[in-house]
Amino acid sequence: MIKEIFHIGSFSVSPFGVMLVFAFLAGYLQLRWGMRQLGIGDEEDASALVFAAGVGGILGAKVYYAILNWDWHLLFDRSGLVWYGGFIAGFLGVVWMIRRRRLPVWPLADVVAPALALGYGIGRIGCFLVGDDYGRPTDLPWGMAFPVGLPETTAGNLRRMFGVAVPASIPDDTLLRVHPTQLYETALALAIWGFALWLFKRRPEPPGTVALAVLALLAVERFLIEILRAKDDRFFGGFTLAQVISVAILLLVAVVAWVRRQRLQTRAA
Repeated sequence: MIKEIFHIGSFSVSPFGVMLVFAFLAGYLQLRWGMRQLGIGDEEDASALVFAAGVGGILGAKVYYAILNWDWHLLFDRSGLVWYGGFIAGFLGVVWMIRRRRLPVWPLADVVAPALALGYGIGRIGCFLVGDDYGRPTDLPWGMAFPVGLPETTAGNLRRMFGVAVPASIPDDTLLRVHPTQLYETALALAIWGFALWLFKRRPEPPGTVALAVLALLAVERFLIEILRAKDDRFFGGFTLAQVISVAILLLVAVVAWVRRQRLQTRAA
C-alpha cells in the first residue's frame, strides 16, 4: 500500500486525497450529464451543488470521526473521514443549495443519486490504496495483507484495535490476510451506479424514484459490508453504528415512498 505519492515540504499528497479529487470530478461530470438530460440548471448550478456537497461532506465526515472517538483534536487531523458523517452533512448542504438556487428538488435528486454512487465507488479505491477500512481475516484466495495500512493488518492490531478474535497462538507481529472490503464496496457502488443510470433513462414516475432506490441500495450495501469489516464500534449487540444508520435510512426511504404514493393516489382520486 502507498502512504504518499509525493510531498512538497511538510505537505504530503496521498493516494486517498488524489482519489477523493477524482471522486468529486466524476460526480460533477455525472451530475452535469444528468442535468442536461432533464434540462435542469447549468454548469454554475452543477458546480455549486458539488461545492456544497464537498464542503458539507468533508466537514461532516470529520465531525462524525471526532464524535466517534470522543476527541475534538481529530478535527484538525488529516486522517479520519467517515462516510455516513459526510453523507448526512453533504446531503444537507446539497438540499440547502437546491433551495437557494430554486431548482426542482425531486427531479434533481434523481440526478444527484447516480453521481453519489459513482463518487462513493471511486473514493473507496483511495481507501484501498492507503490500507484503510479493510475487513476481518479471511482464507479466501483474494484476501490481502496490508503491511502499510491504517493500521497494519497484524494479529496484534486486529486484536487490540478492532476486537477481532484472532487465535492466541498467532504472534502479534504476524501479518494476516483480510477481506479487501474497500474493493467490495467499489464494485457494489459501481453496480448501483449502473442500475441508477438504467433506471434514470427510463424516467420512472414520480420524480425521486431513482434517488430513493439508490439510497436504499447504498444503505443495504453498507449494512452488508459492515458484517465483514474490522470495526471497533459494535455498540449495538454486535451491530456497528453504520449498520444502525443504514437501517434508519431504509426506514426513512420506506416512509417517504409510502407518503408520496398516498399523496399521488389522493390527487388521482
